[in-house]
Amino acid sequence: MRILDAAKENEKTLIEEIRKENGDITIKNCLGQRYLGCGMKKSRLLIEGTPGNGLASYLDGGSVFVKGNAQDAVADTMNEGLVAIEGSAGDALGYAMRGGRVFVLGNAGYRAGVHMKAYEDKTSLMVIGGVAGSFLGEYLAGGTIIVLGLGKSKASPITGYFCGNGMYAGCIYLRTSDLPMGLSKYLVTRKVEEDEKEKKLRPIIASFAETFFLDEKDCLEGDFIAIEADPLKACRQLYAAV
Repeated sequence: MRILDAAKENEKTLIEEIRKENGDITIKNCLGQRYLGCGMKKSRLLIEGTPGNGLASYLDGGSVFVKGNAQDAVADTMNEGLVAIEGSAGDALGYAMRGGRVFVLGNAGYRAGVHMKAYEDKTSLMVIGGVAGSFLGEYLAGGTIIVLGLGKSKASPITGYFCGNGMYAGCIYLRTSDLPMGLSKYLVTRKVEEDEKEKKLRPIIASFAETFFLDEKDCLEGDFIAIEADPLKACRQLYAAV
């Protein structure tokens, strides 16, 4: 395993060393260094600390695990692989993801999952263990977003305003029985039945729980609602209005 100390190396050197490696890499003492793991294809990258903006952008395979929080634009335009964050993530998480998985144990900021996609056998997946900010899944074009609200009271909302605004494909699952605030009239919502919960959600949440050593039953307990584009209204105008 290659070990790099971010306190002793500059940002450019860290990026270059990661690109040259094809095995396991650990970065210690990370504090705001940007673009780590960008375009990575095969390596397994462990980051101890807080990476800066653009972590795992254009990730094309391999895995990135963060023991800490991450800043904005994690997994921007990610194509394949796994990003797992033990803490929380900033804004624009998984922007325009084309494939792969993003797991966040804590919370996500504004505009998580904006313009996520799916194409042929590729599909993007995002699971947020805590809560998400406003504009979750804005312009969603495919893939699946799940927000679990772990550790939150049933009375607390687990997303901000305008969840799914402008989405036209894909699905957002929320572990709650309450609709998000400011939901567009161009979206449809439904309670997730047990059959869908078992066949669609359980395998995904089991993988998420295993990644962070959680109890799968705790993550699945309770009601889920699904949010999707209304097929009868989605193409009436370019942007869905509230």
